Amino acid sequence: MSILVCGSLAFDSIAVFPGRFSEQILPSQLHILNVSFLVPELRREWGGCAGNIAYNIAGLGGEAIVVATVGSDGGGYVERLHAQGIATSRVRRVEAALTAQAYIVTDADNNQITAFHPGAMQHSHETRISADCGAALAIVAPDGREAMLQHAEQLARAAIPFVFDPGQGLPMFDGAELRRFIDLATWVAVNDYEARMLTDRTGLEIGAIAAQLAARATTSGVVVTLGAEGCEVWQDRTRTPIAAAAPSAVVDPTGCGDAFRGALLLGLERGLSLARAAAWGNRLGAIKIAQRGGQNHTFDTASPAP
Repeated sequence: MSILVCGSLAFDSIAVFPGRFSEQILPSQLHILNVSFLVPELRREWGGCAGNIAYNIAGLGGEAIVVATVGSDGGGYVERLHAQGIATSRVRRVEAALTAQAYIVTDADNNQITAFHPGAMQHSHETRISADCGAALAIVAPDGREAMLQHAEQLARAAIPFVFDPGQGLPMFDGAELRRFIDLATWVAVNDYEARMLTDRTGLEIGAIAAQLAARATTSGVVVTLGAEGCEVWQDRTRTPIAAAAPSAVVDPTGCGDAFRGALLLGLERGLSLARAAAWGNRLGAIKIAQRGGQNHTFDTASPAP
């Protein structure tokens, strides 16, 4: 069975700032912030969370169906996905818009500042999901606001279990909307910063969210990624730390979270426990961080799921 990947397809313009943001930004002057970063290195990459996640699922031998939208400049991206064996029948093309664009600046400590133009992504809600889509499970990753809301509802009605992954789209939703996502989802995946925002907005601690998921599905839980410290898995108020995998080099964090989610989803689709699927995600994230861009790493050293 396939994995439905709902999210963005985007072009990433990635710049590397050799210094540290913390040395350039004065906390006492944030009210008149006006900074410029010299970025001698700049490149353009295939990106967007849906494209990145699907790339990793396909690279590990899984089947992915992308639900996303591109603009008039997105034909080459769709052709690339198709050539990789990724299903693109649910990728909508909007001629009156450009494909989403992300402008990312990474500093010497791997901190990132991102500006994002949604472009055609604002039409993502026009693609509907039904029970006959052929998916065993799905992910609702960062996308247009209405698309995320509607796709979560549609997946729940179709009885397709899914991961709610709000990512950088989390600030678009208030507490009631986030609690509704949790009501509908089977799993929740966030990083440590997003976990704090999620708890602040919903009024629910991570353990309580995991318990709420467990009340509806025996295979459920919350995954909180912790960067170099690995991740933690929460199931019915029980926290399990999952050790990080050591990378061969730390080159570029762009797309590491999506690599993690690709392995996580494929592990769950193959019947692994949440902890074992998360451990596989840690290993793939370590492979990705040694390469630049979100879709340039290979899978020769991606050991099979434990």
